[in-house]
Amino acid sequence: MTACVRTKVYRLQASIENFRAGNNPSAWKKQQVCIVNWDFIHQYLPLYQKAAVLTLQIGALGILAAIAIGIVCTMIQYFKVPLARQVVSVYVEISRNTPLLIQLFFIYYGLPKIGIRTNPYACGVAGLAFLGGSYMTEAFRSGIEAVDKVQTESAASLGLSRLQVLRYVVFPQALTISFPAFMANVIFLLKETSVFSAISLMDLMFTAKDLIGLYYQTTESLFLLVVFYLLILLPVSVLGSLLERRMRYAGFGS
Repeated sequence: MTACVRTKVYRLQASIENFRAGNNPSAWKKQQVCIVNWDFIHQYLPLYQKAAVLTLQIGALGILAAIAIGIVCTMIQYFKVPLARQVVSVYVEISRNTPLLIQLFFIYYGLPKIGIRTNPYACGVAGLAFLGGSYMTEAFRSGIEAVDKVQTESAASLGLSRLQVLRYVVFPQALTISFPAFMANVIFLLKETSVFSAISLMDLMFTAKDLIGLYYQTTESLFLLVVFYLLILLPVSVLGSLLERRMRYAGFGS
């Protein structure tokens, strides 16, 4: 069942429930007295659970693709590949200086005009990867550039190739130096999933806005939205802080 059909079904159910509640004075008085409708929260909690799973799936796939794009682009910049280096610079500037919502609209509504059709799920992953790839590229690049040139020159003087210098000398230090920026980008991309409702993805934000429009239960809908985003983001933030601390104890990072 598509999101549009589901919305129509929910609206029909909401109309019936509102009509019944309006004809029942005791139910109306109960609604006026209760600050938070816990029955509503309990009833639609499974809907938020499904939306959270979808949000996590798209976020995880988009972040993994962004990491891959960031590594490739960073390697192109590190080895100074002709022409490709300029392409990466243009990509980074375009991606970082345009909102994710505009990028999603371009992929979802613009590409079909030239014969490239996609679904909302793939569009969400592609949009998140396109935006995140540029941020990951800059995070990895800054980590590599933070490594002292004396170390790379010393490694080269010992007969190591440029690839060996990157693998054994630069990469371990660049990873730990860029890790805080990397985790900040991960959290940022997970929060950016809130705009996916614009392309009819049944994520957390879409579910909250839909229930508010159907039942006018704004407090309960936003409460569940905040709770589920905290459940997603807080463990990631805590895990990132613990890993960053361990890396600092290892002797790298600031």
